Amino acid sequence: MKNQDKSQIPFFSPSEEKRFLVILGGGESGVGTAILGKQKGYDVFLSDRGSIKEKYKKVLLQNEIEFEENQHTEAKIFAADVVMKSPGIPDKVKLIQDLISKGISVVSEIEFASEFTEATIVGITGSNGKTTTTLLMHHILKAGGLNVGVAGNIGDSFAAQVAVEDFDEYVLELSSFQLDGIKNFSPHIAIITNITPDHLDRYDYSFDKYIASKFRITKNQTPNDFLIYDADDEAICNWLSQNKTKAKLVPFSITKELSYGAFLRNKEIITNINSDEFKMSIAKLTLQGKHNTKNAMASTLAAQLLKVRKQTIAESLEDFEGAEHRLEKVQKVNGVAFINDSKATNVNATFYALECMDNPTVWIVGGVDKGNDYSDLMPLVREKVKGIVCLGLENKKIIESFGNVVDVIVETAGAEEAVKVANKIAERGDVVLLSPACASFDLFESYEDRGRKFKQAVRNL
Repeated sequence: MKNQDKSQIPFFSPSEEKRFLVILGGGESGVGTAILGKQKGYDVFLSDRGSIKEKYKKVLLQNEIEFEENQHTEAKIFAADVVMKSPGIPDKVKLIQDLISKGISVVSEIEFASEFTEATIVGITGSNGKTTTTLLMHHILKAGGLNVGVAGNIGDSFAAQVAVEDFDEYVLELSSFQLDGIKNFSPHIAIITNITPDHLDRYDYSFDKYIASKFRITKNQTPNDFLIYDADDEAICNWLSQNKTKAKLVPFSITKELSYGAFLRNKEIITNINSDEFKMSIAKLTLQGKHNTKNAMASTLAAQLLKVRKQTIAESLEDFEGAEHRLEKVQKVNGVAFINDSKATNVNATFYALECMDNPTVWIVGGVDKGNDYSDLMPLVREKVKGIVCLGLENKKIIESFGNVVDVIVETAGAEEAVKVANKIAERGDVVLLSPACASFDLFESYEDRGRKFKQAVRNL
């Protein structure tokens, strides 16, 4: 990584002996790290407590990488010089705690891979909007002629791309789980889209700990780096008022005018950085809604810092198609519009979705509740929602929250049933919105699986 002091990286110091890399988790990030580790001369062993998907097993076998599944052989794992753990494994797991107590470095894929690239990195985190901002940022930079890869929580793993292709720039979508495993990783440009309560079960139900995790994105930045952030976000502004970052602060806002950064005036985005002003009407953005205006601001600021032409930025904002499962228009059936927002796995993401609805809405909601407080949604539900279809095994909190507000609430146990019930409630001109505000693991493999099954059910109507 550029401008990195390698002396601070004990597990990458040169050695005549082969280093032993153990990888915990045989998913996208684990297998990518295994490929990169082997390429860089490590002895590699991958261990997964569950079963490994066939497509990943094939890659491991092709690359002659030793692995095990459905178990962890601790004697072998504790012989590691460095351990890369999947972001899905919490730090509090006994195996991880034992590794740390033995002084063995436990890092994330992002940390490991970043040591083997000189690329300029744009790192994007936040409770919501990070996928859209990552894809939009990649779209702009690609249109600007940059040799850019996109990775992190999205697409092929960062480690695999560094091993196979190694781009000049990367746009990385970074979850708090990935940031928890960094030691020296430092993006040239960091973006924090927003911070609202999410994944609190992973952070001892402490919002402060979750906020601190997000701000790890800037902990190694230098005065030559940039932190782009939402100046309307209370949690972000509170942290910045009490903590220091070396990076240059670049704010954006839709509520106030700023002398530096990006703001809104007369329904026009205006950015002012490096004495270089950019203007664009929000009516021209393909993605509508206040949150997407903010995503556009953050992406524009980062693109300008990377010297992309203003005309290219404007054209890219006009023709960007958006992320699958994020306010994705599926199709109209008998005058009823069906929208897939399966990626809305928390209340704040669903708030954005409901805010964008201009027509009477049948709202499909529910799944694995992560400690949700639905009270913030109440004004929008009163104003816009005509019926609720519950899609989850445990719907008590949803029913208690909205039973006195919405006349029709129906419980369902699958995407097909939910779509059929919603279609019966809806009338011509209405919208059926899947925006669950919950995780998907009670009925589905993932939010992608939930979104795909919803779309198939709509097509089957």
